Amino acid sequence: MSTLDRTSFPEEYYAVIFSYQSGSNLDGYSEMDEETIELAQTMPGFLGYESKSNSEGTIFISYWLDRAAIDHWAKNARHQEAKRGGRSGWYAWYHSQISKVERSHYFQFEKQKT
Repeated sequence: MSTLDRTSFPEEYYAVIFSYQSGSNLDGYSEMDEETIELAQTMPGFLGYESKSNSEGTIFISYWLDRAAIDHWAKNARHQEAKRGGRSGWYAWYHSQISKVERSHYFQFEKQKT
């Protein structure tokens, strides 16, 4: 999971919520996953990501400044190649959603010094 600096996010932004369960043919998946995460982080408008997994699957959320940034990433040739790999066996299923975040609250408990 990435460390997010949620305090630096703009007031409004977008979240791409990608949930999936791994498929049976994972040849090349790990390398492509690492490469596309690194590549996404270089894209204009990319704000960060987080990921959680359990026995039912994985949820990967990437955060973006605006729809134009998401659309730019969606058209990236390497990202398109990764999508083809996902449909050819890396994923048993997946679900992708784009959401506009109009308001967000973040709290972190800080331990008191003794």
